[in-house]
Amino acid sequence: MPHTDDTPRSHETRERPPHRPRHRFLVLAVVVLLIALPAGYLVQSAFQSRASGKDKERAAAATGLVYNRPPKVSQRIYDVPVPLSATRVAFYETNAWQKSTMWVEFRSDRKRLQEFLDDIGTGRLEKGEVAVTEKMATEVGWRFDEPRGHYWSTVHKQPGSQPDLTITVDKTYPARPHVYVVSTARF
Repeated sequence: MPHTDDTPRSHETRERPPHRPRHRFLVLAVVVLLIALPAGYLVQSAFQSRASGKDKERAAAATGLVYNRPPKVSQRIYDVPVPLSATRVAFYETNAWQKSTMWVEFRSDRKRLQEFLDDIGTGRLEKGEVAVTEKMATEVGWRFDEPRGHYWSTVHKQPGSQPDLTITVDKTYPARPHVYVVSTARF
């Protein structure tokens, strides 16, 4: 029987099922990229923010040295660029209406110590002196009365609102000198 336009074809008579995505994997990938990834990022950011807040709270509540690297902002404000390779880093910060002070201590090698001194603008240390006063040292529990200590120091006065730096270095172990810095900003 020849086909005429009046006779329906058997495959055209069937109704097509409702449209379903043919590429389910592609749809799944789009859902993950548009929904799951941003949600995961928000959760991770929340945990990081919470941890950062706890660190700041701990530092603000401290009554003595905190064995941690000072925040980059504090390093810039107080002009104390702690070398990245420094070990045994500790700091303590006090803020008052007219004066803010930050104490920083760390160990470094001789090369990094010289780079630190050059970065802050003073390259020289005076042998046999302890520039950090007893009052400054007592605030954080530093002691410079070791009879076999080999102390070198400098006081770096800076103009205007830049902080003054008092630096004492214990070179008892010359390969890893112990650096003590007191940075005082007056307003």
